[in-house]
Amino acid sequence: SGASGRARATATLRHQVESASDGNVVMRYDCGPGNLRPGGFISGPTQMALADSAAYAVVFTRAGITPMALTSNLNINFLRPCQGDTLKAHATLLKYGKSGVVVEVELRGSSSEKVSSHATVTYVVPPEE
Repeated sequence: SGASGRARATATLRHQVESASDGNVVMRYDCGPGNLRPGGFISGPTQMALADSAAYAVVFTRAGITPMALTSNLNINFLRPCQGDTLKAHATLLKYGKSGVVVEVELRGSSSEKVSSHATVTYVVPPEE
């Protein structure tokens, strides 16, 4: 229906790559009411989803578009409350090896310059043919 189509389009537009270079990605997510906990805190699942998306984008900076790259591990530490209407992820490639790709992601809410969450994400990338 039209309403669900608009909702999908809005969700897609809120998730944006701000910059990308070899092994680095900055991504932002404009949060809505569905991403917030009472008190205006950005939810853990929202932070984990952005960490995973930013890490996936980092894989693309090295391997090109690789749809079958798969998350094999995501470890996140919530360091302090994350608040704001925008969530930003800074993702950096730590290792690109045969057994996997390891990416570090720092997340910040727009209400603070301090890191709210720190994630380490591991991807398995299919071998090149």
